[in-house]
Amino acid sequence: MNRSSRLFAAARQIIPGGVNSPVRACMAVGCDPIFIARGQGSAVTSVDGVRYVDFLGSWGPLLLGHAFETVRDAVCSAMERGASFGAPCEDELRLAELVVNALPSVDMVRMVNSGTEATMSALRLARGYTGRSGFIKFEGCYHGHGDAFLASAGSGVATLSIPGTPGVPPAVVANTFLAPYNDLEAVRRLFSSHGPDIAAVIVEPVAGNMGLVPPSPGFLQGLRDLCDAHGSLLIFDEVITGFRVSYRGAQGRFGIAPDLTALGKIIGGGLPVGAYGGNRAIMESVAPCGEIYQAGTLSGNPLAMAAGIATLEELRRRDYAALEERVEAFCRELEDLFRRKGIAVHISRLASMFTLFFSSAPVTDFTSAKAADSGCYARFFRHMRDNGIFLAPSAFETAMVSFCHTDADFNATLEAALSFAG
Repeated sequence: MNRSSRLFAAARQIIPGGVNSPVRACMAVGCDPIFIARGQGSAVTSVDGVRYVDFLGSWGPLLLGHAFETVRDAVCSAMERGASFGAPCEDELRLAELVVNALPSVDMVRMVNSGTEATMSALRLARGYTGRSGFIKFEGCYHGHGDAFLASAGSGVATLSIPGTPGVPPAVVANTFLAPYNDLEAVRRLFSSHGPDIAAVIVEPVAGNMGLVPPSPGFLQGLRDLCDAHGSLLIFDEVITGFRVSYRGAQGRFGIAPDLTALGKIIGGGLPVGAYGGNRAIMESVAPCGEIYQAGTLSGNPLAMAAGIATLEELRRRDYAALEERVEAFCRELEDLFRRKGIAVHISRLASMFTLFFSSAPVTDFTSAKAADSGCYARFFRHMRDNGIFLAPSAFETAMVSFCHTDADFNATLEAALSFAG
């Protein structure tokens, strides 16, 4: 038994399932997890000393790669000054300024500790601001583990085939209205039936938790128009897309201004962080300016703020278009490789993200994502990991590419995929 196996066996005795987030247990791909000892650049190394090209990227925040020098130095410097104050610090303002200056729709921003906190807070704000209770979410979109969001959620919930979860009373999701992703007509029907009760529409502008599914042409603009027509707020969950699909987020890339934006991942450079922001009039409804309460002892934590500042300042100088071209070329090669071997695949990609669906049909929503061959993905995952390539342990997740990934990384991945395809 290797060290990862011994650690996992020990962890299962004192941590539920041996992991602190369910999908990490690798149940959907039929193997045990590996324990990571360190990450550097585009690779991670296990506790058993095995190096892997990393396309997980800590589920998205590491666009600069692992242990990027300026981020590491910023965190170490911040730690020397103190890990937490429970009082304002200057770096909170500096990171807020970077976010506000980057995202077209954000006038004000409030820091929190995770993407889940960000979406929960944004929804509470939308409900309080509009005086309405209902909201629309999309099947397969995951907005964290807040109770109201767990109806037909993607990500780990979909991976474990859990339709919702025990512990969420039916009354809590009674005001959660569901529509298929990319289906504007379904949204129109919901507004027709429930319009006066709908506080907000929340959407991943690029779905990343049913695998990667880009928005269809006109979908995001259609949501904007419907919200405007019915007095509802549009919330973009940019926890994954913020600063990844472009420095100005999905809202900048697609030219759609939401009323509220939820952020996480990259704005903490790999440390726990989240934020929500938007129009000044709406954000000034949050306490202590207004009456909608939200708080957090560790919100604006100095370590996370320092990491976020270093990350965003570096990303301002990076060539997103060049990285996207490299990812596009790699995905075309990977797709062609499988098709030459007679294996049906559809690789969905955008910016520095991609998902390989074992499907002969395009994937446009949660239903078509679930129709892909998840069993084949599980076999692919195990083969790739055995050959030094670290992917997400779920068919419903997104591969993340960093600025550190090299041509050698891509070539090693193609070689491993070729041996799988036979």
